[in-house]
Amino acid sequence: MSRPAFELAGIFRQYGEAYRKAHKPPLEQLRVMRAVEVCRTSALGGHAGKCGQCDYIHISYNSCRNRHCPKCQNTERAKWLEARKAELLPVEYFHVVFTIPEELARIAFHNREIVYGILFRAASETLLTIARDPNHLGAEIGFFAVLHTWGQNLQHHPHIHCVVPGGGLSPDYERWMSCKPGFFLPVRVLSRLFRRLFLEAVDEAFAEGKLQFHGELESLADRSAFAQYLAPLRGKEWVVYSKPPFGGPQQALEYLGRYTHRVAISNERLLAVRDGEVTFQWKDYRHKHKHNSRAMTLASDEFIRRFLIHTLPAGFQRIRHFGFLANRHRKEKLELCRKLLETPATELLPNAMQCLILLAALTPCPEVHCPKCKTGVLVRIGYLPAYRWPERPPDSS
Repeated sequence: MSRPAFELAGIFRQYGEAYRKAHKPPLEQLRVMRAVEVCRTSALGGHAGKCGQCDYIHISYNSCRNRHCPKCQNTERAKWLEARKAELLPVEYFHVVFTIPEELARIAFHNREIVYGILFRAASETLLTIARDPNHLGAEIGFFAVLHTWGQNLQHHPHIHCVVPGGGLSPDYERWMSCKPGFFLPVRVLSRLFRRLFLEAVDEAFAEGKLQFHGELESLADRSAFAQYLAPLRGKEWVVYSKPPFGGPQQALEYLGRYTHRVAISNERLLAVRDGEVTFQWKDYRHKHKHNSRAMTLASDEFIRRFLIHTLPAGFQRIRHFGFLANRHRKEKLELCRKLLETPATELLPNAMQCLILLAALTPCPEVHCPKCKTGVLVRIGYLPAYRWPERPPDSS
């Protein structure tokens, strides 16, 4: 796999110190910057491999494993994908997205843990409730949800992506109930219940004193001002949409691998870094039929700021499972689903060759063969220790 011409780590190394001095970011953002900067450098240690044919010595440095690091997500994606393979079912898979209005995104900006948690609860309860309704599917569904907090331009845009098998368990657990081909649940019904549940939860959080208001939103600390701010949202249509179904488990597996472990921006989208500015590729999805890539240039400070606002609170889970895929009873209910679908477990997954091809496409190949002679095999001959602050590591640039 070829190395991108520009990397987020390089931007942080070049402009990060000036940004830290000028803006004094919070500790959680400082940790992200530090992790990205030292990822796969001598600061984290590594190991040395020697070619058995030409005696070339190759040095490999360790990864930071931070969930905000573009370099580390391929490995984490592969691990997560391996764990998910056994959960796939031989049915259509649907993709449902829940987005909150800009007015609430502003509140979420200063109350991330509270509002992101509400977003997960409102979205999951909406899907589970409408799916259980006999007027719709009348079944217990299972799905996983992924939080994304960014748009293509790196602005704050919190939304939840849900991947749902097309059907569920009947109330008596004796039948698998499939949805109509190509159709999951009515979007307008989902939107209105999601709106009600979310606003009720935000009202409750305000009443309990859990929300903080800063800057231009400071006046919302007053109860009447807060109620007036939310009033227009109660009659507004919220954005909930269902994308076309993926198809079967093979297509769902591909989606899971490519989508779940994204960060705000990948290194591949970086186009140029020069003269204190960063240019990156983006798509404007607000205009239909105009999804061609564009280039956006930002001052380095603004680019770093936009990236860091997507730092998640420590310990916050951005991938969660619900319904019959919830952790506490996933194994038992998946076995029941397979039994009711009358499909052997071996047929629930793509075959071994398909999995190998897909994993090879999703993850970079480990460097086993010598990069110099191309024929010899690298044999590990030793380890390089990580350094401890404030000791300076050797230059690995």
